[in-house]
Amino acid sequence: MIDLIVFSIGTNKYAINIENIQRIIQAVSLTNIPNANSFIDGMMSHEEKVIKVLSFRKLIGMPSYNEELAVLFTKLKGAHGAWVESLQVAVNTKSEFTKTTNPHMCELGKWIDSFTSYDDSISVIFNNLVENHKQLHHKGQDILDMNKVDEKLAKTMLDVDINNIYIKTMGALDIFVQELNTVANSLQKLIIYENGEKIFAIKVDSIEDIVHADASSIKKSSDDESDNPFLELEGVLELNGALINMIKKVEIPR
Repeated sequence: MIDLIVFSIGTNKYAINIENIQRIIQAVSLTNIPNANSFIDGMMSHEEKVIKVLSFRKLIGMPSYNEELAVLFTKLKGAHGAWVESLQVAVNTKSEFTKTTNPHMCELGKWIDSFTSYDDSISVIFNNLVENHKQLHHKGQDILDMNKVDEKLAKTMLDVDINNIYIKTMGALDIFVQELNTVANSLQKLIIYENGEKIFAIKVDSIEDIVHADASSIKKSSDDESDNPFLELEGVLELNGALINMIKKVEIPR
């Protein structure tokens, strides 16, 4: 049996032998290294040593976490613009409102519920977003209820209250975009990894689990033979219906 740390990169899962791992810590701000390999995000201090930080996303050719967050936030803003437009149509035409007024059920609400920050400044921005987003949905329900008894007042609430809360909610989301590096660090993790005498950090999206597996259950895959000189895979492991790429060794570029 072998002990493995399972981590995720986007929708992909990877596992690495726990014997090669010193610690797992929250991602931190890094110091840039001039002319460093493109896979290297920077360097950091760890136990009185300066070590490099390898981006696993860059290593496997995926967009940076920051870029994915920017795309996500743009999508969430567009979805809430459409939400307000649908509410306006429902109130003005007395038609059914088909979108949710539950702040936990929309895409932004689901993202909010999954978000955890260890940065105090981000927590302040986040709490502001949570409150305004919740008010937006609750006010939408109030307007729909009011429209059944007083159409004129409902339309006034729609024109004034909803627009004001919507602007505040999108403003809080815009601040998140401005703080993408800090937000990304709030979400990502660093695996302190040993390869022989080399010690470096591997930046990953999230840590999924610690599992025990039978080495004989690892199946060879056509993807194991890679032209990437810094990543060596040794097969695929199936756990709870998910396919996990097994990592044999990671190298740090000079």
